[in-house]
Amino acid sequence: MAMDQGVRIRPRDPALVPIVEKVEAGERLSLGDGVALFRTRDLLTVGALADRVNRRKNGDRVFFVANQHLNPTNVCVLNKVCVFCSYGVSPTAPGAYTMSLDEAFAEAEEAREIGTREFHIVGGLHQKLRLQYYLDLFRGLKERHPTVHIKALTAVEIAHLARIEGMTTLQVLQEMKQAGVDSLPGGGAEVFGPAVRREIAEKKLAAEEWLRIHREAHCLGIPSNCTLLYGHVETYEDRVEHILRLRELQDETGGFLTYIPLAYHPDHNELGRRLGREGTATTGFDDLKNLGVGRLLLDNFGHIKTHWIMVTPKISQVSLHFGVDDVEGTVVLEKITHAAGARTPVGLPYDEMVRLIREAGKRPVERDALYRPMREFD
Repeated sequence: MAMDQGVRIRPRDPALVPIVEKVEAGERLSLGDGVALFRTRDLLTVGALADRVNRRKNGDRVFFVANQHLNPTNVCVLNKVCVFCSYGVSPTAPGAYTMSLDEAFAEAEEAREIGTREFHIVGGLHQKLRLQYYLDLFRGLKERHPTVHIKALTAVEIAHLARIEGMTTLQVLQEMKQAGVDSLPGGGAEVFGPAVRREIAEKKLAAEEWLRIHREAHCLGIPSNCTLLYGHVETYEDRVEHILRLRELQDETGGFLTYIPLAYHPDHNELGRRLGREGTATTGFDDLKNLGVGRLLLDNFGHIKTHWIMVTPKISQVSLHFGVDDVEGTVVLEKITHAAGARTPVGLPYDEMVRLIREAGKRPVERDALYRPMREFD
């Protein structure tokens, strides 16, 4: 699948000919181009184009991080209205939990054994957990693990805490930064289109608010990730419009580290039951298409990440020839996607990450959370 940079790419689909010409000339793709890329069945041309763009940016390097997910609570005020989610529950539901600070610190202690470089912290919108709980959590983690990067709280969680505290989201971000937060995850974006949002997450943070909070974080010097949730009720146009809004904000701030398309999982949630989709995940074809199109549209992004937890390590390995340069990380214990029926491991060993990348003919590079190389392999 790897393409020599001097070999001309010849699409089987005539609709892709002008897009190939644009990509080869280094021109920015339009909304119409993005929709054409999603509509085509010529997956190999999409992959070849995306691989070429990625090689221009990253060569044959593929990044991964030794990271650890921490999810302080699964109690969420939106558990009845966020119909695509299988993780959030009411406070009295079986399996509901909220970690004490000591419990969270104890779970994080595994970082000392496995060389964790990043804590990834997200959870539900708990009705009673105040901002101080999270600030104490961040400070306590920094005291115990001063060299570990803290990537914490989605824009949705930040807006929720701002409402509880009667603060602005900018003030919450300032407090988080002072307590040790280094970057934000990209969750909660889902799909920006208002019609889709009304159907899958009616009372969740509006697209404009999600974008504003990430803009505020970038202005404070807090970089962030960004995402798209695909494979449910959205159209190709919805996908492309969403990606272009991310591109527009990146033009403005330059604060996004990476883009991560997230595959919808239909098990154990209302949307999956409504659509009759339980037990049927996204296809490998669509998974690879979302990654490749993301690479082609987001010309101002340095990195595209595959979330192996959602699409399987095997699809993630193939995606390294579809424009992807980051295979996420070791994770240790993933809860949110597995609550929706994911059948992937809850974590991958460090050596397995290296093997997956090597066997795809790429060069593994362990990175920190800001994409600075920490260790490179042959």
